[in-house]
Amino acid sequence: MERLVIPQRLEPLFAPDTPTDLLAKRFAAAGHSLYLVGGSVRDAFLGVETEDLDFATDARPPRIVEALRGWADNVYKVGETFGTIAATRGEQLYEITTFRSDVYREDSRKPTVDFSDDIETDLSRRDFTVNAMAIRLTGEGAPEMVDPSHGLADLATRVLRTPSDPEVSFGDDPLRMLRLYRFVATLGFVPDEAAAEAVGRMRDRLSIVSAERIRDELSKLLVGDHVAEGLWGLVHTRLADEFLPELIALELEQDPVHHHKDVLAHTIAVVSKTSPDLVLRLAALFHDMGKPDTREFGPNGVTFHHHEVVGARLVRRRMRELRYPKDTIKAVSQLVFLHMRPHTYKMGWTDSAVRRYVRDAGELLPKLNELVRCDVTTRSRKRANAIARRIDELEERIAELREQEALDALRPPIDGNDVMQHLSLDPGPEIGAAMRLLTEHRIEHGPYDEDEAYRLLDEWWASRG
Repeated sequence: MERLVIPQRLEPLFAPDTPTDLLAKRFAAAGHSLYLVGGSVRDAFLGVETEDLDFATDARPPRIVEALRGWADNVYKVGETFGTIAATRGEQLYEITTFRSDVYREDSRKPTVDFSDDIETDLSRRDFTVNAMAIRLTGEGAPEMVDPSHGLADLATRVLRTPSDPEVSFGDDPLRMLRLYRFVATLGFVPDEAAAEAVGRMRDRLSIVSAERIRDELSKLLVGDHVAEGLWGLVHTRLADEFLPELIALELEQDPVHHHKDVLAHTIAVVSKTSPDLVLRLAALFHDMGKPDTREFGPNGVTFHHHEVVGARLVRRRMRELRYPKDTIKAVSQLVFLHMRPHTYKMGWTDSAVRRYVRDAGELLPKLNELVRCDVTTRSRKRANAIARRIDELEERIAELREQEALDALRPPIDGNDVMQHLSLDPGPEIGAAMRLLTEHRIEHGPYDEDEAYRLLDEWWASRG
């Protein structure tokens, strides 16, 4: 094992009498070692600001809790079963975990946790060498670097390699196969060839991992600065087949609009163009996934009529399986459902069309407009400019109407209580039908007063006999 003195630029993290230094002294006094580990070390060498600090120790959880008493403001034992004790001091969160190795049984969705007594064993069981480095804190003198798998060298060459044989590492925790491409997307690193080949061979092992853990890794991948590379990794290894088969299904579908790309390449291009917002990027990922089920061949070529409707339905099913929150599912499916709407107004935007678009998009309007803009990946400058002008015109019309009326509150001048009182009705389906009528009039004709509302109401009620 090679031990290196840490670079000078990291020394301020462990200056005398800082919280970290005081914590190290407490563990040393109790006869235990303490190491800064994992992403905290990696990010420090990359010059990335680290929010949370992760530590490893030979102390078992009860001894960790004892060492934290009087030092931490709060101690949390939620992860004690897995050897992790969390603590806060001021605004900083610390997580301290007993040296361990996590191994999955063949048919288990949860790892078996075994504690170990040395840092080298702990680091050897971690996912990638760039996360298998540690800084030893003694509370006396300069901290030391512990790098048994040569993670620093891989950090310099921006390579993702497993500390042990990839089959062993991915067998210990199959989620690491997805995490490999999450780090490709977030760090811009390149997978080691052996690791990528192992993913292709072992991808079916991902089936024992819980949907929640897969969802969390996918979400982190999608908001990465290098998301396209991460998604292509999932495609080339076919790892996506295990949790998002609709993605690879796009590879065989030729998009008649973007003749130079199949739908898969177009989809990944759209995702990479959008802002790193999870809801927006999920919508970009799913926006054309209804195309395989709607492909038809006609005299004018291939068409995908109503693929946005099919896609929205698919979004809800797939995201429920991945255990996404209901609000996120609703937002993403609505963006997918609406993303073709602007293309239906090629002859210009009437006031009623603008109102309906704003009403249907709601608070998702900025995301929807960005998705529509990013959905243009054609090489035809003429077509790209035409679509861009169309969205510009739409946004101008929205701004104009906002100056003239309460565009974001498209409500009639009376409410359901007024309807019941005027028509002497009890709560029931008639009230909902009346309010839909009045709201539709507001959208089609703009603002109107209460007298007009009651006139419309009387006419409607009379027509019902």
